[in-house]
Amino acid sequence: MIPPTPDTPPTRALVFAGGDLNDGPAVQAALDAAGDALIVAADSGARLALACGLMPDLVVGDLDSLAADEVADLRARGVTIDQHPAHKDETDLELALIAACARGATWLRILGAVGDRMDQTLANIALLTLPDLDGRDARLVSGRQTLWLLHPGLHPLHGEPGDTISLIAFVPGVTGITTDGLKYPLRDEALAFGPARGVSNVMLGREASVRFDAGLVIAVHTPGRA
Repeated sequence: MIPPTPDTPPTRALVFAGGDLNDGPAVQAALDAAGDALIVAADSGARLALACGLMPDLVVGDLDSLAADEVADLRARGVTIDQHPAHKDETDLELALIAACARGATWLRILGAVGDRMDQTLANIALLTLPDLDGRDARLVSGRQTLWLLHPGLHPLHGEPGDTISLIAFVPGVTGITTDGLKYPLRDEALAFGPARGVSNVMLGREASVRFDAGLVIAVHTPGRA
């Protein structure tokens, strides 16, 4: 997947999972930035989309969390329903993300991915490693927080002075990590998988950056102090 050039606007998608919306500034920013985005719902994520005033273009999953009359109503409104067997290897959100990518989305914001089940929340974060998402701007938003996956290379960070930036090694072997514009710098160092050294750093200005040579890093941006 080749990301769009600066002159090519991204194809946007909002993907609604079946967890809690956790409304807040990051969620509202995603909704405001979506424009004419493709709206994809993972099963009962359709309810979240409707609660936000958005009609799904596509509902994906085994539909075990939607009542038959809800599915019928969605169909009657022209929503495409892509039903999968209940016994499957993928979660509904995984199928929804794959479907959004197959329809050309290069900018994806995932809402409702955080709920009261730790296993589902962790699995939803891990979905950012899907090969289908390589080269795409895919981020989980919840409340005022935004979470995304960084691959080796240079990554700009944008926010306001005092914002919290956490950089969490997502696999063993994050090496050569260097930060600029953060209060607690890293200088061509390793970031271990497990210890929380990269949590709760602070932006010194509106722009910062992180670069690393190997591994995968989860970035979490929280406006203001976490």
